[in-house]
Amino acid sequence: MSLLKPFSRQLALNTASILLVEREEEFQQRLAEALVEETAVTLNVRLAKSLPLPSENQHSRPRIDLVVFIINLASEVSLHSAQASLKYLDPGYFLGKVCFMATNARSVIAPPERLDALRELAASLHCTLLFAEDQTADGVTNASERLMTILKVAAGLVPMTTALYLSNLTMCTVPSETNEVDYD
Repeated sequence: MSLLKPFSRQLALNTASILLVEREEEFQQRLAEALVEETAVTLNVRLAKSLPLPSENQHSRPRIDLVVFIINLASEVSLHSAQASLKYLDPGYFLGKVCFMATNARSVIAPPERLDALRELAASLHCTLLFAEDQTADGVTNASERLMTILKVAAGLVPMTTALYLSNLTMCTVPSETNEVDYD
């Protein structure tokens, strides 16, 4: 069990690598297929149920530019799996190379407390929190386009922009009780 490190491999020209981590794998495969349709860059898409990644292929593993934790808000196991996997990431990933993607946010079986917990987790790690509609083809396409934008920046393919700068613009924030104003 080794830590996944963001700068352990050399940067490849016009190439980006993304790791999609999802416990249930329902949305993960469809999202991966939508991502590989991108033709502007060479894209490596890796799939995992959780971290740590197996160490037997570590020498041939490409550099991972962006780690995406896909959390199904209708499943408590999905959130706990993502939380447990975070300890296997090098702290360097939290400088704009990790994001969370929530699915089923509008579902009636997803308790609001789980969404609040995910928002607090993303805010505490200064990570981007995206929401995706996983039931429709358009929702998957929109999610892949948003991820591709973030991935290009994280991989260094957008001039004059860094992943840390982008994460400051897109990070999740949760208002604290001291900042809330009572207008009554």
